[in-house]
Amino acid sequence: MPSFAYEAINKNGETVKGVLEGEQESSVLERLRRMGLMVTELKEAPKPLFSGFSIKIKRGVKPGDLSIFSRQLAAMLNSGIPLTRALFTLSKQVSGATLKEALTEIARNVEGGASFSDSLKAYPHIFSDLYVNMVSAGEMGGNLEETLSRLAHQLQKDKELRDNIKSATFYPIAVLCFAVVILFAMLFFLVPTFISFFPEGADLPLPTRIIIAISNVTRNYWYVVLPGFAAIFFGIRYYFKSPAGKRNFDRVSFKLPIFGSLIQKTVVARFSRTFAALISSGIPVVHALEAAGGASGHTLVMDVVASAGEKIHEGKNISGPLGESGIFPPMVTHMVAVGEETGELPEMMDRVAEFFEEEVATITKGLTSLIEPLMLIVIGALVGGMLIALYLPIFTVITQI
Repeated sequence: MPSFAYEAINKNGETVKGVLEGEQESSVLERLRRMGLMVTELKEAPKPLFSGFSIKIKRGVKPGDLSIFSRQLAAMLNSGIPLTRALFTLSKQVSGATLKEALTEIARNVEGGASFSDSLKAYPHIFSDLYVNMVSAGEMGGNLEETLSRLAHQLQKDKELRDNIKSATFYPIAVLCFAVVILFAMLFFLVPTFISFFPEGADLPLPTRIIIAISNVTRNYWYVVLPGFAAIFFGIRYYFKSPAGKRNFDRVSFKLPIFGSLIQKTVVARFSRTFAALISSGIPVVHALEAAGGASGHTLVMDVVASAGEKIHEGKNISGPLGESGIFPPMVTHMVAVGEETGELPEMMDRVAEFFEEEVATITKGLTSLIEPLMLIVIGALVGGMLIALYLPIFTVITQI
């Protein structure tokens, strides 16, 4: 993406300079105008020498790093340090190069008269729409420090939730990969050794013939088999990441054995935490619902909150549409109803999020102890089944003798 160097006059009549990335000059000009700058000069920045041979990769920022930055910025603002100075200070002490570069440019834009939220919009690969919207609400409400503290808490909880999911899925994935390696090693090296023991033209049992046929195909056509497995794996992965595949998976995800309850509680916890943070920041309920539905990462939840938003416009409460959907557990809808009646909806949603986050942590610990023997049984069945098939002719000969 090209970079454009600009010179502009801010609201205080001061001349500011900087560099922004954009697809074309008109989009950069419009962004500068939204930042409250009157542009006097805008031109494409010269490319560095050998730029044609370099590859620029936009790396994101880890939620943990973003949480630490938000917490530090909130602490500095609470101490009375101006926003621009706080941003310049943090840009020098953050560890990640991506965040460091972004904060330096954001600080320059804010110093030039742009709002903090508008400056964040230039870095969508770092700051999500949810983050920008909450910062914007904090600026308008005059409680930016509190909003940043809430964002830091939200990001930290989301990181803990993701870590719990990773800990639950890491073991079965690792064991499955190990099983695949063992399977191919046996097909390439063990089966040919056993084949040499069998007399040529011997009448072998069906399981043995199947194993030998698979081994021959794998060894003789490995250049087709291995890319074929890779293509199937990446094809399935691509399908489930596509909108249609994700929607089809989400339809049955809550009903999956073992993992269904974990997925549902994770989605509800993320939705509740985000919804509580947005409402506390002063964002209207309908917009907060839509943003929280998107943050949940589940298409069915997005559909439910979209429908709930339409009913809220008609004058209905929030708990009714959520309860009718059948996606949210009764506890959630009851807590939402109590929050609406008492005027403490953010506090209630925070309690819901904490409850389900603890549930997720408990389930992940139980899953590890449950999955471990199941995976051992699967590996034992694969290896044992193959060995039995190979030893079956020997057993048959011994029995006949």
